[in-house]
Amino acid sequence: MKMQQPIVIVTQPQFGVAGAPGMNWQTGLLDCCSDFGVCLCGTFCFTCLSSQVASDMNECCLCGSSVALRTMYRTKYRIPGSICNDYMITMCCPNCSLCQIKRDINRRKALNIF
Repeated sequence: MKMQQPIVIVTQPQFGVAGAPGMNWQTGLLDCCSDFGVCLCGTFCFTCLSSQVASDMNECCLCGSSVALRTMYRTKYRIPGSICNDYMITMCCPNCSLCQIKRDINRRKALNIF
């Protein structure tokens, strides 16, 4: 009796439009000067900004600053990166991470690609 070879999955499923090219973040992680309103909100009212981001993503208001939400957003818009990278950014600089996501959402809304 011959043993069957196991099936190995080498790619993860991706969100977004099939065939659409990968994109990058609209602003850099430390690009606070591009939107002072978001930066001030992220600095002085982190919970409010977190709730806004979660609401924009149609998620629970408690997960706006989570690694899972950053990873979901990144994969949805085919932004290069990894879960490890998302984890490190979210844990080491949560304010910058959240502000970057919100700036990206705002810019994508303005471009009608959100």
